[in-house]
Amino acid sequence: MLTTELLHPAILRAIAACGHGDKILITDGNYPLDSDVNEKTEKVYLALKPGLPKVTDVLLALKSQVNFEKAEVMSPGTGEDPEIYNEFKKILEIDELTKLGRQEFYDACKKADNLKLGINTAEERVFANILLTIGVR
Repeated sequence: MLTTELLHPAILRAIAACGHGDKILITDGNYPLDSDVNEKTEKVYLALKPGLPKVTDVLLALKSQVNFEKAEVMSPGTGEDPEIYNEFKKILEIDELTKLGRQEFYDACKKADNLKLGINTAEERVFANILLTIGVR
């Protein structure tokens, strides 16, 4: 029996195949995962009911297994950051997130040949999408 925080077999399999510089996308429930990632990206749909699980739940589980060197977020472009950005920074123990405009974020996810995994959640907060780059230990 596994004794780690992360138990989902498809997610474990996908992260085991990742290396330094590969990317993982965690999305809110509004993100069009089928159309806005490249065709090589493994897709995992975790939505159980509205709000469950949250993007931050998935991020915490992934962080228990993988080190991240960069985090990119979809910016609303209004000048104000969504509250979830502070949660991302706290979980990842970083000071800054790389902000991409909405279309720029979609394009980054579609064009990234190293986007190995896309995880769709039932997160209801808007702009709760995060593109993570795997680091080294």
